[in-house]
Amino acid sequence: FTEMMSLDISDSSQVYAAFLVYLDLLEGRNWHEVKHVGVAELQLVCLHARAREQEGVQVMVPVPAHILMSPERLREILTKASLPPEDPDTPLSVTLAIVETDSTIVYYKMTDGFVMPDPPDDTEDRDNKQWRKKRKKLFK
Repeated sequence: FTEMMSLDISDSSQVYAAFLVYLDLLEGRNWHEVKHVGVAELQLVCLHARAREQEGVQVMVPVPAHILMSPERLREILTKASLPPEDPDTPLSVTLAIVETDSTIVYYKMTDGFVMPDPPDDTEDRDNKQWRKKRKKLFK
């Protein structure tokens, strides 16, 4: 928490929200390599973390629930806080972690454009060649 407070972020409620999300990711969800990164331009503390060791790094943007967000502000967060994707066809994405005063955290994944959902859990549909073709076709 003291490391986060030493970042150049003027809003202490934003730093506190980042700390709560940091603890939730590490202790509650057992995520890996959770690191805090100050984005002075946005006055935000972002968290870079991996859900599993083999997965890519995701960007979490903790935001107190009382902060109003405009579409312009969301676009600014998406473009300046997200990491460049490894695959150029993958849209930019960040996850907003909205923190309520009672420490409840709600996660919303934001992407730049539409993203096809993951295939269904039903094993019969998962191996369906038509599903894979449809998914490839939509990403072109």
